[in-house]
Amino acid sequence: MSACTPTRHDDPHRKEHSHEPHSPPSPRPRGPRLTGADVSASIAVFLIALPLSLGIALATGAPLQAGLVAAAVGGVVVGRLGGAPLQVSGPAAGLTVVTAELIQRYGWRTTCAITVLAGLAQLGLGLLRVARTALAVSPAIVHGMLAGIGVTIAVAQLHIVLGGTPHSSVLLNLRDLPAQLARVQTAALSVSALTLCLLLAWPRLPGRAGRLLRVVPAPLVAVTGATTSAALLGFGLPKVDLPSWSSHALAGLPEGPTLGLIAAVLTITLVCSVQSLLGAVAVDKMVAARPALSGRVRRADLDRELLGQGAANVVSGTLGGLPVAGVAVRSTANVNAGAVSRNSTMLHGVLVVIAALLMVPILELIPLASLAALVMAVGIQMVSLHHIRTVTRHREVLVYAVTTVGVVFLGVLEGVALGIGMAVAVALHRLTRTRITHHEKEGVHHVHVRGQLTFLAVPRLSRTLHLVPQGAHAVVELDGSFMDHAAYESLQDWQSTQTAHGGTVELVGRRTGVRIGEPTGPAGLHPDGGTTASDSSGCRCHPWTPWRNHQCAIPESGGPAQRNDAETTTARAPEDTEHTEPSGLTTKLGALGAPGTPGTPGATVEAPAPPSSPRTPDATTPTANQLARGISAFQRNTAPLVRSELARLAREGQQPSQLFLTCADSRLVTSMITSSGPGDLFVVRNVGNLVPPPGEESGDDSVAAAIEYAVDVLRVRSITVCGHSGCGAMQALLAADQDTAQTPLRRWLRYGGPSVARMADGSRPAARLAGRAAADTVEQLCLTNVIQQLEHLRAHDSVSHALRAGELELHGMYFHVGEAQAYLLSEVHEGEVFDHVGVADLTA
Repeated sequence: MSACTPTRHDDPHRKEHSHEPHSPPSPRPRGPRLTGADVSASIAVFLIALPLSLGIALATGAPLQAGLVAAAVGGVVVGRLGGAPLQVSGPAAGLTVVTAELIQRYGWRTTCAITVLAGLAQLGLGLLRVARTALAVSPAIVHGMLAGIGVTIAVAQLHIVLGGTPHSSVLLNLRDLPAQLARVQTAALSVSALTLCLLLAWPRLPGRAGRLLRVVPAPLVAVTGATTSAALLGFGLPKVDLPSWSSHALAGLPEGPTLGLIAAVLTITLVCSVQSLLGAVAVDKMVAARPALSGRVRRADLDRELLGQGAANVVSGTLGGLPVAGVAVRSTANVNAGAVSRNSTMLHGVLVVIAALLMVPILELIPLASLAALVMAVGIQMVSLHHIRTVTRHREVLVYAVTTVGVVFLGVLEGVALGIGMAVAVALHRLTRTRITHHEKEGVHHVHVRGQLTFLAVPRLSRTLHLVPQGAHAVVELDGSFMDHAAYESLQDWQSTQTAHGGTVELVGRRTGVRIGEPTGPAGLHPDGGTTASDSSGCRCHPWTPWRNHQCAIPESGGPAQRNDAETTTARAPEDTEHTEPSGLTTKLGALGAPGTPGTPGATVEAPAPPSSPRTPDATTPTANQLARGISAFQRNTAPLVRSELARLAREGQQPSQLFLTCADSRLVTSMITSSGPGDLFVVRNVGNLVPPPGEESGDDSVAAAIEYAVDVLRVRSITVCGHSGCGAMQALLAADQDTAQTPLRRWLRYGGPSVARMADGSRPAARLAGRAAADTVEQLCLTNVIQQLEHLRAHDSVSHALRAGELELHGMYFHVGEAQAYLLSEVHEGEVFDHVGVADLTA
């Protein structure tokens, strides 16, 4: 969101700051500024990256210096150019198997050239802005790929842990594992075991002393402890060997079969890109979970992140480094250490360069067995039980298993291809798995269709429908969300035949109280694959309009004909809630026919209301049942989906991140506009989205109390004041008559008086929408009112204190109801502008 930072309008010399639309303004100067949090975070990440980079290089069979080159380039280049400020890049365990295979097949210099070509391919993809397509890959495939790579790493490094040498394939490593167990080297196993024990025990140290000691990263403690122990005990184990930088091998011209090289480039590009983009999204989630960071760190720009990763791979491959990708372990450490900018990532890369040049004698004391144990632990952690439970819950465990097995025994690219094929097969199976049942009860034949109706289900549908005798009464319940043209025609033809022989067909949808068909009328189907009303009995229902569209069939006494004749719903004009609707009109839904004529969907038939009062509900009117029916629909359809989340919120209490203050207008559905769910927003609604200034003798402190509670108790990170088009409160302010009696509504609207005065003040820049001025005076006042209410908001003590402490942001928002378009307030030199928000602005 674009933030409205605190301002003072009484200073004519105040400098206004501009920032890029739709990105939060930085609370610090735009120039690079190194903070203490960034320095401490960079040191923590450096201490983790140093041993992991050496271990990953060891696992791939590349020169150990290649890991340091990739770590330095990933930190500096991606840190500077990437789109995820807090994601740390470097040599990743997910690339170990791919790189090891390339080194075995083509040699080191050609592998470096392949890394360069993969980086160029990433640059091309970034320029094409297709980064989001990588997120279309099923998470089961991604998790399965990582699990397969983790198994491969763990099995290979196990040989080094036992004192042997790994082979190039998992099958060979598994075949020789019994022989390796028979000739275990005690010294190597002891050092490896000590490394694993320290790695697992260090994060679990109890007490206050444990909290202080855990500041030092566990990988550094594990490798340092194992190295020290090996030196004190005099173990003669193979150690890290870093040759002189003068003999370091750089990239050469690629040599090998063209198709093989193209496949290798595509593999590196795919694995690096998917891992980095998914990592960027994960880092965004971690930042959002840290209130202290969420307002200071921009969300990831995935296309820019892909460009940064591509540039890093070009540089790393050219300098003789491993492929670079976003790394989850280091990124998590960076966020948890409190980093607030990309400076921490860049500084960690600089520290790696310094270590590679000045700490060679210290690094050469590390036993290879210790590094192998460290990498083996990382490989085991890549087989996540949480991911397995997740894919099992979503019935995608078969995709996960096929991908994992394919990666382990065939290779990464082959395993991913198998996973994609399995995912497509599972999706087709679900699409074709339509259950169609038939049973007779009390002379009525019931046909229940559960699932999607496509041409593949037409034979079964036709076979089941013909079990209904001609001339009988039938009820067809469609419990699905899609119907293609073939299924539509089959069902319509059968219904026409059935009614022609004197039978009746009633088509019923799955929503409570929504009748889709007409017992004696023509087909209640829509040729686009949906379902619609038949005669006067139904309508097209949408989940966000239950009051108008979900009471289409109101059961009444009498037969079907009497019931359908009485199925009407009160006409509601799409205006403000203050609008007075015509009291003598009702709207009757029509049957399938020509548009715009009586008896068609969407056509209206005006009829006088009954003599009794139209606003007095009784047992047979829609208004008497709509609340109960809405609750019933929630209990049936929505409650099972949200019950677990609401149970968690009930246990943990509410922890919203935003206070959303908006108008009471019924057309503003805050959860829909902001794509939020339970527990996300603390919402305050009133007529005109007004914020009474503190100290007013109003006798109503409800808004001030809500603000104080949200800021001081709930600790929200932002407050949004949202206005909207066609606001009845603003219209009432413009049409205010001083002689009008001071009703409660008039007394409340006096808090909008400063907005009217602000709009009339010619010395102030007029608030406007991006690209155009306000359409009319009402819209101008709606925009000005948002800005004025933000000024009132800043005057509250709790808000002003939080703003000064940098713990709170203010946002202005305007929602155009007719356009279904949201605008966010930003400050530019020309005045207050509400910027357009579109799909392209959503970067993660």
